Amino acid sequence: MSNQEKINRNEFLKSLGVKGAALLAIYCTGSSLTSCKNESSISPTQTGELLNLDLTSTVASALKTVGGYIRQNNVVVAKVNATDYVAVTQICSHEGKSEITFTNNQFYCTAHGATFNTSGKGLNGNGSGGIKVFKVSITGNILTVSN
Repeated sequence: MSNQEKINRNEFLKSLGVKGAALLAIYCTGSSLTSCKNESSISPTQTGELLNLDLTSTVASALKTVGGYIRQNNVVVAKVNATDYVAVTQICSHEGKSEITFTNNQFYCTAHGATFNTSGKGLNGNGSGGIKVFKVSITGNILTVSN
């Protein structure tokens, strides 16, 4: 088959009349695509937390600045002001993509433009499903994210 005759999986399934949720289900069935992950793919640590982070480590250097964020273990942690951090799932509620970032004091999905406030509320149509916000606590230099 020549390159001109090849179509991608999405085009093929659409040609069969498969759309929307059925298309996503077919993609995700038996797939390891990161876009098919959900919040259950966030693995707790041995002590049950979702993330333990030393704020003095180089991994956490972006969290020294208000507006800075990191993405680790399918969690996005952002520094929202001089003393507070917010953690949300990295998985967007719109189409399950692992594309959440933090910009302009809101969480943003780079895949389809869904936006969420720091309380997890959706701010536009693609973000209408909201986003999971986790508990954040700090003891000394250790930031802990938990359910």
